[in-house]
Amino acid sequence: MALHKTAEEPATVSSPCYATAAITVAHYKSANLKGEQFQGYLEKSGVLDTLTKVLVALYEEPEKPNSALDFLKHHLGAATPENPEIELLRLELAEMKETYEAIVEENKKMKTKEKLAQYEPPQEEKRAE
Repeated sequence: MALHKTAEEPATVSSPCYATAAITVAHYKSANLKGEQFQGYLEKSGVLDTLTKVLVALYEEPEKPNSALDFLKHHLGAATPENPEIELLRLELAEMKETYEAIVEENKKMKTKEKLAQYEPPQEEKRAE
């Protein structure tokens, strides 16, 4: 390792290891900054809090489930088909779709009647006949 020093510049180390170390440190700092930014994002969005609560619930379970992953999915809402409230909402949605279709049909019929009514003579002319 050679030490170079001139009157204008400070002493520098000219070693391939030093350059590699400097790049590695810079890369680590960059990755660390990205990690901190990502952690801040997770905290602001509530992800860390939600995950912590679910993991604490799993920790406090007296009888551990066979599948910890299924436990997490269930408590995070990924296992939605088992949720009875969602099934009720699906049924309600289907009923509302049927009602909507019936109203659309009724609307079409009424528009057709209105179009026909414009060609019929007014009620007063019918009475005169």
